[in-house]
Amino acid sequence: MDLIALAVPFFLLALVIELAIDKWRGSGLYRANDAINSLSAGILSTTFGYLTKLIPLIIWGFVLQSFALIDMQLAWFDLSVSGIALWVVAALAWDFCYYWFHRMSHEISVLWAAHAVHHQSEDYNLSTALRQTSTGFLFGWVFYLPLFLIGFPLEVLVTVNAVNLIYQFWVHTQVVRRMGVLDRILVTPSNHRVHHAQNERYIDKNYGGMLILWDRMFGTFEDEREDDPVIFGVRKPLANWNPFWANLQVYDYLLFDARKAKRWQDKLGVWFRRTGWRPADVEARYPKSRADLDHFHKYDPEVEPAIRRYVMAQFAVAVVATLGIGQLFATAGGTAVVVPCVMLWALLYTLGLFNEGRARAPRLELLRLFGVNGVGVAVLQAQGLVVGPLPWVIAGAYALASTTALLLIERYNKTTVYNH
Repeated sequence: MDLIALAVPFFLLALVIELAIDKWRGSGLYRANDAINSLSAGILSTTFGYLTKLIPLIIWGFVLQSFALIDMQLAWFDLSVSGIALWVVAALAWDFCYYWFHRMSHEISVLWAAHAVHHQSEDYNLSTALRQTSTGFLFGWVFYLPLFLIGFPLEVLVTVNAVNLIYQFWVHTQVVRRMGVLDRILVTPSNHRVHHAQNERYIDKNYGGMLILWDRMFGTFEDEREDDPVIFGVRKPLANWNPFWANLQVYDYLLFDARKAKRWQDKLGVWFRRTGWRPADVEARYPKSRADLDHFHKYDPEVEPAIRRYVMAQFAVAVVATLGIGQLFATAGGTAVVVPCVMLWALLYTLGLFNEGRARAPRLELLRLFGVNGVGVAVLQAQGLVVGPLPWVIAGAYALASTTALLLIERYNKTTVYNH
């Protein structure tokens, strides 16, 4: 049973409720462009995960079968007192490993390159929770190997991992403020807001997944303070709405420094030393300015209202497509979803261009509608995943409707400019 998949409708419902509360209060917690970018990164992470999620499972399974110190039976984890105790131990052990994985993801450059995606949003709401990396599979599995070496069953650890992730969803909100004594024990919205801050006081604090006790034990706890309001985001802003660049930005910075460094030790150190470290020769030749939080402004390019409505309509298509791809993956496996994923990814890319107000966005959108989608349907038909003329009719109608909307937007904009 995939607990995360079962939780998705509740995630979406909670997001809608929070959005409604935000609109009612007029608190400005949501911006459409930022939320769409966060959700696009989440969609990219989910769909790319269909092609990579087996990698850690295979490694964990091999370690468990070959090197486990205790032959723990799945039957031990029942609803008896001892069974429930074992579930609790497994959950605590996973959360402990998560703390160190999360902490190292902020302290080691190559791990930060993957994790930074989750912190790039300059807003903080439930859409931020769904903003996840697509490259975490590269190293994240390493931190949980001790649990498989001990001998916890794979099914148990996969389940407690899902519970841990589901728990972390609700703490990405500003609607809930302080929670009294719970703020001292659990990761709560207040504690996690600190973690997403770029204020100097809050940097590299509050790493826990479910329990804030780990941070209190290891000296990384910081309380949220009214006299130092949280400024969300990262010191080097993403400054675009491209979910692909969001995943590549920090890798690009590290690659630049590695290429420019003269000593091979520094070329390697760029990736594995403390986050923010740069070789002295590179820093001297290519200095970076420090973030000025006293004059911080959110990235928010101006876009025509008609374009924003077009983006919202196309993002609704992306959500439906994501759900369909998830169902296809469940029934037909990873190879069946490659082409639909590429078609979806092209849509996410053009949505980012529209939200940035890029002049080339309409041209690339037409290429997507008639080129990428046309080739995609042809390949799916050749694979036998779709049959008959109906897929072509649907793809054609969708392309024509979208093109008509773009032409009307362009005509309206020209008329508006002429009248003014």
